[in-house]
Amino acid sequence: MATFPLSTRPALLVAALACAALGAPPMVAQAAPVVQQQTQVPGFYRMALGEFEVTALYDGYVNLDTQLLKGASAEDIQSLLARMFVESGGGVQTAVNAYLINTGSQLVLVDTGAAQCFGPTLGGILGNIRAAGYEPAQIDSVLLTHLHPDHACGLLDEAGRPAFAAAQVHVPQVEADYWLSEAVAAQAPEGRRSMFAMARAAVAPYVAEGRLQVYGEAGPRIAGVSPVATPGHTPGHSAYRFSSGAHSLLVWGDIVHSHAVQFARPAVAIEFDVDREQAIATRRQVFADVARERLWVAGAHLPFPGIGHVRAEGEGYAWVPVEYAPLRAAP
Repeated sequence: MATFPLSTRPALLVAALACAALGAPPMVAQAAPVVQQQTQVPGFYRMALGEFEVTALYDGYVNLDTQLLKGASAEDIQSLLARMFVESGGGVQTAVNAYLINTGSQLVLVDTGAAQCFGPTLGGILGNIRAAGYEPAQIDSVLLTHLHPDHACGLLDEAGRPAFAAAQVHVPQVEADYWLSEAVAAQAPEGRRSMFAMARAAVAPYVAEGRLQVYGEAGPRIAGVSPVATPGHTPGHSAYRFSSGAHSLLVWGDIVHSHAVQFARPAVAIEFDVDREQAIATRRQVFADVARERLWVAGAHLPFPGIGHVRAEGEGYAWVPVEYAPLRAAP
C-alpha cells in the first residue's frame, strides 16, 4: 500500500473531499499514451502436408493497376473488387509469395521473390526464411515456376551474389529457351526487354557455377515433386505438385493475379501474359482440376499465405483460404 509523508496528507485530504463534494472521482495521474507498434509479424506460415512441412514465405507486395486486367469492363472489375472489399484507389495491393517445402530429405524452395528488382515493398524472402527457422544455405533445390523478375530476382542477394549457396536451380526447358535467349529478347517489345535482362542476370552466377538445371518432360527428379505444365502466362510456366502419402499441394505460380476478379471470371487475363488465350485456357483447366480433386493449392499472388482450396461457384469459382491452425500431422 502506498504511504505519503505527514506533511502532504492534509492537502490530499482537502483535494479528495473537494472531489467528493463535486461528485467527481479523485484525481489520478495519467500515464503517457502507449506508442503504436509500426512493424508487422514475420511473414511466414507453416502447415503439414502428410509427412512434409510447408512454409509460406511473404516477399512483400506490389500495387497493381486494375487497367492491367483484360477481358472485363472497368465497371465489372470494380464491382468484383468491391464485392471482396478490395481497395483499388492506388492500385490493388497484391502479395508476392514463395514456398519452402521440407520433405524430410530435402529442403525445396519454389520461387524466390523480387529481391531488389521492384522497389522497397518487396525483397523479404531471405529474412523470412531465417525468421521461419532456416538458413538460405540449407536449401537444396530452387524450383522456378517461371523467370519473371518477381519470381527469379531473389536468386541474388543485395550484393548480387547467389543467395542460395548450395542449391541447384531448376527451370523448365521451354522457359529457359524463351527468357535466356538474346535472340528472343531482341525481338520482344521494347517495354519488355528489361525483363529478359533481369532473368539472365538472376541466373548468371548459377550458370557460371554449373548449378542451373534446365529440365524437360522428365522433371527435376526430386522425390515427391512433379512438374505440371501450365503455359500461357509465360511459354514454360510450370506448377509443382508436392505429394506425401494421400496428401497433395499444387504450387501454381501465376495462375491468378487478382483473387477478387479471376476466380469469379477465369476469362479475365492480365497484361503480363505472353499468350493471353493460352493463359485463360490453362486457368480454366487448373481450376477445374483442383476443385474436382479438392487439392491444396498455393499461389504466388494470392493474399498471404496464399494457401487454400478452390470451390466451384455458379459459372466461376471461389477461393477458400486456409485457416490458421497449429502445425500438426495430417490425419
